[in-house]
Amino acid sequence: MEREITEEKLQRYFKITEEALKTLEIAVHEKSLLKAVADDFLTMARSYFEDARYYYSRGDYVTAFAALNYAHGFIDAGVRLGVFKGEDDRLFAFG
Repeated sequence: MEREITEEKLQRYFKITEEALKTLEIAVHEKSLLKAVADDFLTMARSYFEDARYYYSRGDYVTAFAALNYAHGFIDAGVRLGVFKGEDDRLFAFG
């Protein structure tokens, strides 16, 4: 069982999350009531991703890894809810 957050693991998660953020699309119409949900989820995902960068730069791998997981959680929740369109199963969790 792995018990440490390595540089390699962090870099892999940074890469996956960054690619997911770059490729996802908002899947709901601008006038949909779910547009606010999509915008909020995307803001949260981006904010947690930036938090991860901040903590990584300070050498706090544990908090950086946690923030990356929160970021990707918002991305995956948005895809499963249908407010984001993501087509690559390497990057997004599907139902």
